[in-house]
Amino acid sequence: MRHKKAGRQFGRDTSSRRAMLRNLTANLITHERIETTDAKAKELRRVAERLITKATRLGKVAYTAHAELSPGDRARRLHAERLVGSYIPRWGVETDGKKVDIIAKVMIDLSKRFEGRPGGYTRIIKLGPRRGDNAPMCLIEFIDAPPVEDDAPAQAAEPVAAAEPATPATTAG
Repeated sequence: MRHKKAGRQFGRDTSSRRAMLRNLTANLITHERIETTDAKAKELRRVAERLITKATRLGKVAYTAHAELSPGDRARRLHAERLVGSYIPRWGVETDGKKVDIIAKVMIDLSKRFEGRPGGYTRIIKLGPRRGDNAPMCLIEFIDAPPVEDDAPAQAAEPVAAAEPATPATTAG
């Protein structure tokens, strides 16, 4: 029986499972939207929302300039930064190769965006089964993330529009 044993095991030992969730959390914070399996996304939601809550509970202290804070507020902010930093890595890399300070993003950007919100910072959108092993896939993102931009239909429409004016000109000439 698994009484009082919350959380999915994923068939991994504790250190591998923790490393997987740390990396998923860092990628979610860095990219604000990632694609993963349903089970991993549901566990990731628990972890990520707890980290963001640590920052939002500070209120304005989380994103106020360090020099403007009282010594007590500096200590509270430093403690929250160290709690967040003990779970996720300090640096991440965006898709364009730019280096991002993940802890600063949580403390400054995300705490300001979700200020006054009592939780529920992420959304899970089911995508359907994965092609190789039929695993249920989903997209996990922050609720205020910008909408997904589909480049493929826009690029496909441009060559067709460019080809149409060329065909009447060749028939007229």
